[in-house]
Amino acid sequence: MALNLRQKQTECIIRMLNLNQTVINPIGGGVGTANEEVYKILIYDRFCQDILSPLIHVKDLRKHGVTLYFLVDKDRKPVHDVPAVYFVQPTQVNIQRIVSDTSRALYDSFHLNFSSSIPRPLLEDLASGAVNSDSIQRISKVHDQYLEFVTLEDNLFSLANKNCYVQLNDPSAGDKEIEEIIEKIVSGLFCVLATLAVVPIIRCPRGGPSEMVASLLDQRLRDHLLAKNNLFTEAGNFTSSFQRPILCIFDRNFELSVAIQHEFRYKPLVHDVLGLRLNRLNVKGEKGGMKSFELDHLDPFWMANGSLEFPEVAVEIETQLNKYKKDVEEVNRRTGGNAGAEFDGTDLIGNTKHLMNAVNSLPELTERKQVIDKHTNIATALLGEIKERSLDSYAKMESETMIKGGIDKNELLSVLRGKGSKMDKLRFAIMYLISTESLSPSEVEMVEVALRESEVDTSAFQYVKKIKSLNISLASANSASRSNIVDWAEKLYGQSISAVTAGVKNLLSSDHQLALTRTVDALMEGKPNPEIDSYLVLDPRAPKSTSGSSSSHLKGPFKEAIVFMIGGGNYVEHGSLQDLAHSQQPAKHVIYGTTEILTGGEFVEQLAVLGKKMGLGSSDSAPPIK
Repeated sequence: MALNLRQKQTECIIRMLNLNQTVINPIGGGVGTANEEVYKILIYDRFCQDILSPLIHVKDLRKHGVTLYFLVDKDRKPVHDVPAVYFVQPTQVNIQRIVSDTSRALYDSFHLNFSSSIPRPLLEDLASGAVNSDSIQRISKVHDQYLEFVTLEDNLFSLANKNCYVQLNDPSAGDKEIEEIIEKIVSGLFCVLATLAVVPIIRCPRGGPSEMVASLLDQRLRDHLLAKNNLFTEAGNFTSSFQRPILCIFDRNFELSVAIQHEFRYKPLVHDVLGLRLNRLNVKGEKGGMKSFELDHLDPFWMANGSLEFPEVAVEIETQLNKYKKDVEEVNRRTGGNAGAEFDGTDLIGNTKHLMNAVNSLPELTERKQVIDKHTNIATALLGEIKERSLDSYAKMESETMIKGGIDKNELLSVLRGKGSKMDKLRFAIMYLISTESLSPSEVEMVEVALRESEVDTSAFQYVKKIKSLNISLASANSASRSNIVDWAEKLYGQSISAVTAGVKNLLSSDHQLALTRTVDALMEGKPNPEIDSYLVLDPRAPKSTSGSSSSHLKGPFKEAIVFMIGGGNYVEHGSLQDLAHSQQPAKHVIYGTTEILTGGEFVEQLAVLGKKMGLGSSDSAPPIK
């Protein structure tokens, strides 16, 4: 069975809500309950609220006996004779709050669940605090849940590590800060693997953050596998036919342009323009108020059409609406009889049957109408933004710039002086800078002047220009020559600048793949390939001496992959990898994860922070980017 991260994480959360008792699934494989009669209170922190939000709805909480739920840092009144399920990160602040709650006897019993493994010092603080306040008998159990990641779809997750790209590329960052970030990423990835109960073969380009994460994760898995009852023993019981997945780790600098470009497909467009967060979206309604929508696996239209270009989505909404109207007419025709016809009672059974069918089809028709209305609202909001900011022109021009390796100066200036927000213009300017192989200083100056005329802060542009002037590739698929992470310049993939256009020309043309997708395809296929032959190979289950060698099982082919992007990912890459998986015969399975999911604007803001840290940017003070 294919790895389904959303399902696995949901099962773990449901077990936790049922006081960590195994949940009995009813016939039909639905979500069952173990303790329906036990009413309980759920306490969580903000991070764990984000973990729960895309997976468990309020009605699901009630189904599992949760009657009240609160944030851990809010003042709460005692509720007697009721157990409390805590789901929080293992932090000093949370431990102090738990000790305070137990000492005040807020609840009958405390079931403590930490989102990742609680460090020994914090566990000792919890124990001593409970002993000193004479409340240790109230703590029923303490569990490490290994759930410190946010799952948005069956095959999409984020570690919700904010500003990771800035922290890893900060010129002033010392070894200690870098190690802390790498440790945090490894901890999150370990949680994902523990939830899936798989120990993958790890592949990554040599050097830089990806190798640091891969090496530390390899060591963490090795140490954990030495324990007899480890989190992966269950996975070890498979027969020899069970094939392990491959985990491919990349760094954002591997392909920078994808994080910046304007995209015209439905899912990335909704995320980038309307601000999809944790599968929720707020859109202005027709009468001025805000409407909130959920876009997840329960929405069939979103799942089926998320990868289509926006105009195709508009046509599909129209098609679905016409089909709905036709079905409603059919129901009315069958139940209403012919106008003016006398009812003679001879076809009573037939009429009753039609009436029953109509009644049964009503819920389904209502649901379909709600979905159509929802996406009509979203498409209308998108269309407004597209017209106001000429987003279709930006996507088209960026695509042409990358395919041709340049753009006519007059066209460039007309875009920079035309419609669009300051951020749109800045993103377009950076894409031009990345895509064009040889730029004269006068051409770069011309772009900077145009940006300043629009009062755009050019810090991010200057940062990318600085990188490019150091002759370092931003969008190349070949990243073998990497060196020391501490020197900021060498953190980017070193190659001649001609590789920029080579890696970037095919990014938006529909019949080509992103460099990331092409590389993952090659890694899963496992055939000799000069682009990936230099990649590191780590097998945490193999003896240390043989890891990294060319054993046949390490090279593939692989049916399942987990692809992880350090420094910020997006729906463009997720969609591209899913297209790859579904295009294979038989279909493969790819899970995509990242340190955080960013819109193009959010990522450029991180580039701007780095530019300012290096003392680059507009000479005159520009207002913040809108």
